[in-house]
Amino acid sequence: MEPRTRKPLPWYVIVVGLFAFSTLACTLAADSAPPTLAPRVSATPPPTIGYATIAPNDVPANTTAVPSPQPQAAAVSSLNTLMGQVQSDRLMAHVRTLQGFYTRHVNSPQDRQDRGIGAAERYIDQQFREIAAGSQGRMSVFGQDFALEWAGVRTTQTNVIAVIRGEEPGAGTIVIGAHYDSRGNDDTDAVGYAPGANDNGTGVAALIEMARVLSQRQHRATIVFVAFSAEEVGRQGSIAFVNNYIRANNVDLTAYINVDAIGSQRYADGRVNDRQIRVFSQGPNDSSPSRQLARFTETVVLNYVPQMEIVVQDALDRRGRYGDHFSFTEAGYPAVRFIEMAENTSYLDTTDTIDGVSPGYFQRATQTILTVITVMADGLQPPTNVTLRDNGNGTQTLVWNGVPGASGYLVALRTPDSMIFQQFETTQNSVTWDGFVSYESIAVAAKDSEGLMGPLSPEIYVSQTIRISR
Repeated sequence: MEPRTRKPLPWYVIVVGLFAFSTLACTLAADSAPPTLAPRVSATPPPTIGYATIAPNDVPANTTAVPSPQPQAAAVSSLNTLMGQVQSDRLMAHVRTLQGFYTRHVNSPQDRQDRGIGAAERYIDQQFREIAAGSQGRMSVFGQDFALEWAGVRTTQTNVIAVIRGEEPGAGTIVIGAHYDSRGNDDTDAVGYAPGANDNGTGVAALIEMARVLSQRQHRATIVFVAFSAEEVGRQGSIAFVNNYIRANNVDLTAYINVDAIGSQRYADGRVNDRQIRVFSQGPNDSSPSRQLARFTETVVLNYVPQMEIVVQDALDRRGRYGDHFSFTEAGYPAVRFIEMAENTSYLDTTDTIDGVSPGYFQRATQTILTVITVMADGLQPPTNVTLRDNGNGTQTLVWNGVPGASGYLVALRTPDSMIFQQFETTQNSVTWDGFVSYESIAVAAKDSEGLMGPLSPEIYVSQTIRISR
């Protein structure tokens, strides 16, 4: 097996084994005997995820040569090109404009062009429509109105929605959301200064920029971008969206990604963390689909974004806080929240201005989320019927139904109580090994001809699967 690396930390050095490769035959009905897992102990630093480059003297005699890294390199090159399209100047310009509306409180003016939540809603709608106009018909834009009563005031609020239709039937729908309303120190004050630059001008800016980049080509899955109103007053916008759009239209929602406060790299005490971003999700750790989604995001970034690291949190959100991902989680959909690592409470409310946003970190955070979405939207669908067969001799065979068009598969393994996968291996077929029992869960993703991984399959649990297969 090939151990993971943790960026920007040094390589881990552990005892590893190497899966042998053979022809593509990943079906439950495979007749030929799968390759065995050969152990390897070496002082050589472990290879990067996705493909192995080990010293000749470290290759066991009964192990076949590891394939060349060209397919993985092609995927990395393609993703790097995509990330390079994210422009820091555009991101900051959106934040500056949103801050310039003075307040985006839900009870602020809706009919002014220069101030209030109505001006913010029209700005976001205009940005989406300009993007749609240049998308050659790939993207459409519309609004979703909902009634709100807050602090004794009744209003009609609007979620702004943009959709890029996927081209592959059954590939599902991914929703990326960010709230655009803001508030001051008093959540009933509709006229006081509430700039909301980081919370959540950065999330909205990232949403617009990712829509611009992703609208330039077709994707397997459908991608929906939503700018929510009324998050700050009980996430009423996302509740309305889940009930009246997702559920009402029976949308096959595979994941919700919440982008909320991703622009600050500086803690209140002055320390800087410009290489990490947190992901929150609902537990329990060993069975929640949302936690599995969080682990998937970490795996993607480990694989393809060396300049950033996702830190998976063992919580739905920070203590006493909430976000729009709650609305999806409550409805039973996998959902996660992205938020900066160095959350600075001095940037909240009236002091949350663009001065607290770090352009370089903000750009990298947006690129990170863009990469996760691209893998989910463009990667091959995950293998089905992943299971372990107990061979009765101390070994088990990991098998699954093959995915059309797959050039290989990424196997991810997680030890008990771990928040993330520790070990990975790229293989072309089923795998026999005596070490599966050391792990709690396993997931498998298909890789396309360029080496781009797709979504991971639902995790299977080793002890349960072995017991069932006996």
